[in-house]
Amino acid sequence: MAPEARIKTFLKNSATALCAGAVVLSSFSLGAEAARRHYRSHHHHLPALAAAPPRALPYPQLPLPFEILGAQYLPLTWADVKGWSDDDHLAAYKTFRASCRTINAQTGVAEPKALGGSLSEPCRAAKSLELTDDAKARTFFEQNFAPLRISRLGEPDGFVTGYYEPVLEGSRTQTEIYNVPVYRRPSNLFVRGYKQDSVSLPNKGPVYRKIGRRKLVPYYDRGEIEDGKIAGRGLEIAWLKDPTDLLFAQIQGSARIKFDDGGTVRLNYDAYNGYPYTAVGRVLIERGIIPKEEMSMQKIREWMAQNPEGAKDLRRQNRSYIFFREVNLSDKEEAVGAQGIPLTAGRSIAVDKALHVYGTPFFIEGELPIDSERSKTPFHRLMIAQDTGSAIIGPARADLYFGAGADAGRVSGRLRHPMHFVMLVPKGLDPTARAAKLPVPDPRPSEKIAKLFPQTDPAKDSAKDSAKDQTKPAAPAAAVAQGKGETVAVANPVPLPMPRPLIEPVQEPRRPVKNRPHRQQ
Repeated sequence: MAPEARIKTFLKNSATALCAGAVVLSSFSLGAEAARRHYRSHHHHLPALAAAPPRALPYPQLPLPFEILGAQYLPLTWADVKGWSDDDHLAAYKTFRASCRTINAQTGVAEPKALGGSLSEPCRAAKSLELTDDAKARTFFEQNFAPLRISRLGEPDGFVTGYYEPVLEGSRTQTEIYNVPVYRRPSNLFVRGYKQDSVSLPNKGPVYRKIGRRKLVPYYDRGEIEDGKIAGRGLEIAWLKDPTDLLFAQIQGSARIKFDDGGTVRLNYDAYNGYPYTAVGRVLIERGIIPKEEMSMQKIREWMAQNPEGAKDLRRQNRSYIFFREVNLSDKEEAVGAQGIPLTAGRSIAVDKALHVYGTPFFIEGELPIDSERSKTPFHRLMIAQDTGSAIIGPARADLYFGAGADAGRVSGRLRHPMHFVMLVPKGLDPTARAAKLPVPDPRPSEKIAKLFPQTDPAKDSAKDSAKDQTKPAAPAAAVAQGKGETVAVANPVPLPMPRPLIEPVQEPRRPVKNRPHRQQ
């Protein structure tokens, strides 16, 4: 073919190829635009799909059989309760029935605590049982309750102190001798969620002084009240000789004041000023004034009597201040506890109301200095929770009530001792029976498998290895572990896979494209 003809043929073929390419590109562009429009119309404006529900757990969400915050407990048998058979169960039964009068009268929702309303069942049974025999009283407790050893988490024992009702000399009016006022609750004391004239106010949480209709500020502390911030407002119930007497009456939460004319006024806790309680005995120990092993209420009184100025500063370390109310009780009746019933000396205890329910029986066992300061009198007694206090905090913490007067004060003042606590749980809330209904979880891998394939963290292992001596010989590929008469081959830890290295791609140089002429067919 002549050169001119070949050139015409090449140009003709090139023009045809360019036209075909243009048609393809235009078709691709139109197709892409159509695809974008289709996506926007069918997907972009669709409502968002609802999130998939969370995956259900393999086990049902059942309530725990028994739960007290910060406590550990162990179910026992009655034979395991040391000293149980030696107690006066009839005396405990009478105290328990006194609590049941309040429990049987309750209506509405049960308390949100571990025992809740479970005490109502044994209380209904006790309502019709006028027991006069100790053996029958013991049988009642054993048939209606299950023993449960309880203590604070990580501690083997509980802790007890003692309290009593002071009997003080006083006057109805202020004199040169009697010049320490005993105040009732002020009208400007305010607690959120309670009316100002409520019969019972909490002994924990913030307390305010109401100014006008809306303004609330923290209430006066002990120092401000002793300096006369609420004096002259007609709040004085009586007058005492010594501010130390008032301090200990406030610590005990009740008092009897005898007047010169033979009359008596009975006082009970009514409210406090919102500041946390600080034990003056602990302050004396921290300052090195009285050794911890010698600390007692009598030692505190002696030091405060010998150091009037130091006593004033010591009292003000406890910024908490208690206000009282008069109660209509005869001299033969005991002080009224927080449950609203008269306490029983030697059988009533104060507990942490945030954790426990009034009326709960606790068997407390150990040794206490009852007869003298150095004596170790065996103490194994069934006590009933009927009171509370701001310093009583914890699942196995109790204040033992010993009655009224100087003798009760001497005994209770020297009690600061660890004791065993056994909580009597109603059979309707038996933790062992309820726990049997909980599903059993899947079995864990055997101990042998866990030893063969322990999981490790490469980062931590490398850090440990770098700290070790490099000259130390390497560990063998397998070690031998022995336990309970069995020899098990233990492999080296299986390391987690290392991450892949990041490799940047290497671009090769492009080769030039040579235009080759089409060969003639």
